[in-house]
Amino acid sequence: MADTKALTTRAADFSAWYNELIARAELADYSPVRGCMVIRPNGYAIWEQMQRALDQMFKDTGHQNAYFPLFIPQSFLSREAEHVEGFAPETAVVTHGGGKELEEPLVVRPTSETIIYAMYAKWIQSYRDLPLLINQWANVVRWELRTRLFLRTTEFLWQEGHTAHATEAEAEEETRRMLGVYRTFMDQWMAMPVVTGRKTDSERFAGALRTYSCEALMQDNKALQAGTSHNLGQNFSRAFEVTFQTANGELDHVWNTSWGVSTRLVGALIMTHGDDAGLVCPPRLAQYQVVIVPIYRTDSERGAVLEAADRVRKELVAAGVRVHLDAREGMKPGAKYYEWEGRGVPLRLEIGPRDVAAGAVVLARRTGGKKETLPMEGLVPRMFQEMERMQTDLLEAARARREANSIRGATKQLFLDYMEAGGGFVYAGFCGSNDCEAQVKEQTKATIRVLPDEEFRSVPAPATCMWCGRPSVAEAVWAKAY
Repeated sequence: MADTKALTTRAADFSAWYNELIARAELADYSPVRGCMVIRPNGYAIWEQMQRALDQMFKDTGHQNAYFPLFIPQSFLSREAEHVEGFAPETAVVTHGGGKELEEPLVVRPTSETIIYAMYAKWIQSYRDLPLLINQWANVVRWELRTRLFLRTTEFLWQEGHTAHATEAEAEEETRRMLGVYRTFMDQWMAMPVVTGRKTDSERFAGALRTYSCEALMQDNKALQAGTSHNLGQNFSRAFEVTFQTANGELDHVWNTSWGVSTRLVGALIMTHGDDAGLVCPPRLAQYQVVIVPIYRTDSERGAVLEAADRVRKELVAAGVRVHLDAREGMKPGAKYYEWEGRGVPLRLEIGPRDVAAGAVVLARRTGGKKETLPMEGLVPRMFQEMERMQTDLLEAARARREANSIRGATKQLFLDYMEAGGGFVYAGFCGSNDCEAQVKEQTKATIRVLPDEEFRSVPAPATCMWCGRPSVAEAVWAKAY
């Protein structure tokens, strides 16, 4: 049974609230291995719903799943210089196996570009083999110094897509397509609005030509990088000699992309929608979309109430609703309400003897408002209506909160004051200088999250750099970030 102590409020200590919510909702726990987490069934159920939705979206865009080894020969990483430099501090290396020192150390994968493209070199011979569109669901290890459940752990779960194409244009189209898939998922499933765009060179993935990102604003006004998509150019294909015969009979290197999201999305969901009572889960991703709580005092009432509750449960299950009947004995209804509220279940149906007699149920919504008595007749379509309304309302509330905590066309002083006051998204002119970018990060801890896509840009774009006053080459979105 979950802890009944009230959560620390978000306003008092957002970090403490986050950790306490995860414990109360039984989403994850700390592992005996430092920096690792155990994902509990309640948390893993949300990840499973995310997997199902994303996996179908990947397949609908022509991708297939495969699986590649956890261990990567150390020499593979050294073939792509920028890549190995980017990941060197984070790698875990196996030097012994079977009681003997290995001839070549093995890296526990921090990401799989190198081993995947070594295989692509065997599989791709001709332009007829392209495009090759593969995704894998896997775990990766990055030796993080500072960890936080779901957001940054030494081992985490993710998917990583890896594709090979005949031309740079096709690779760029794929990179942008998958960024759009992520954005659609985050909008429509997570009810989490994101700003998309390109990363600066200092923030791009090690070894990539260009990196694109989905950036979300959490309730503490810090940005969270929710998903990335990379145009890798021919960097890895040259390192691993992934070549193909073109339609003209010439030999060329393939153009690669990679893209991924991880269990970090569970943390994003918590920080986007959670409140001081606990988790608020969008209906499309909830483990249980509806929980039914029967209410009775005597054994004579118990039978009729449980029978009616189970009848409602079966009708909802038959319609495809994920529903749970909480028929636990020896636990008061109020304690059940508290537990399911903390776990973020979107809708709760209460059924007592009077409700049975009236052919009705009482509806309570996780997002608040008055309870409402509904007839059992027609309950199924009403539940779908309520879930769609909640999904829409959560997205609109999150978007309104983001816009209320975003400023555009900021001057240097306004930017400094805004970051000092807590921050948010700041849209401002950027000269393109690495020095300016580094100075801002050093003085304020804010970074450029993206150079936003056209639909997110200000009209007109700022003419000068917010920091140095030189002519602007792009608009940038700045924020402190996780």
